[in-house]
Amino acid sequence: MMIRGKEMALSLLAVGTAAVAGYALRSGQRTDSPSRSKANLGARIIGHEDVPDGVTVVDSTSQRLGEIPGARRAIGRAVRNDAREEWEHVTIDRDGAWSVVDTVRGSLPYYSGSGGEYNGVYVRHNDRIVVLDAIGWARLEEPLH
Repeated sequence: MMIRGKEMALSLLAVGTAAVAGYALRSGQRTDSPSRSKANLGARIIGHEDVPDGVTVVDSTSQRLGEIPGARRAIGRAVRNDAREEWEHVTIDRDGAWSVVDTVRGSLPYYSGSGGEYNGVYVRHNDRIVVLDAIGWARLEEPLH
């Protein structure tokens, strides 16, 4: 009976070790996988004549603008690279990134264009006008392992 007890203890130890190792590996994969949502802030320079009538233009030093992660960085990139033909992007990849899109569209005067105008927040940065917009996306399913 002593032998059976040792055999059973070794079996339980092996099963327990495998369970702990499996849990640790699975937990590690979850924390290492990308977050479930992302947001992309884009900014580009437009001419003063391209600002639609009635649009509220926000100053780049606005406190609300400063509270949006990546907004000033996207605007700075657009100005630094004189982005008139293409958008300069900043991607936010962390938990709650989707809320950045809601903040851009909800806490600032967001303009929805109806024609050739740009959608977004119109920002004055020194003597330039920059349009800032945000899109977001989420992964709806866990990846298969």
